[in-house]
Amino acid sequence: MTKNEELIKNFYQSFQKKDIRAMQDCYANDATFIDPVFVDLDSAETKAMWAMLITSGKDMRVEFRNIRETANGASAEWDAWYTFSKTGNKVLNRVNSSFDIRDGKIVAQRDRFNFYSWARQALGFTGLLLGWTPFLKRKIRSTARLNLKLYMASKS
Repeated sequence: MTKNEELIKNFYQSFQKKDIRAMQDCYANDATFIDPVFVDLDSAETKAMWAMLITSGKDMRVEFRNIRETANGASAEWDAWYTFSKTGNKVLNRVNSSFDIRDGKIVAQRDRFNFYSWARQALGFTGLLLGWTPFLKRKIRSTARLNLKLYMASKS
């Protein structure tokens, strides 16, 4: 494995162990993160997001595969199984991640997953009916952003 692949392997192994500090240590001080729910997070927000998701995801299980070196860093695929706390629904989220890496640290992470599939699982009938709409995506994003701000405020 290359150094970049080793970094991403360490990141996901830390995720599996719910080792928040080790995950956070994989990021550079100027890192960014984006996915269909959490948009344009800075480094502090990214690190807090993982802490929030791990501490709230009591039954979360993660598996990863296909870590590959890329021109700017690495890519990987991963799956997360968990109970969505707002509804009690079980979710399997399949994610493709790409990472920009500089000096042995993640400087940008872009996670892609099917938002409609996630919404159907997490929200049930509401997700089935509205999961494809920009309205629901905006609502989920604003709720997630607010929850992250509240979480960060509670830790400061």
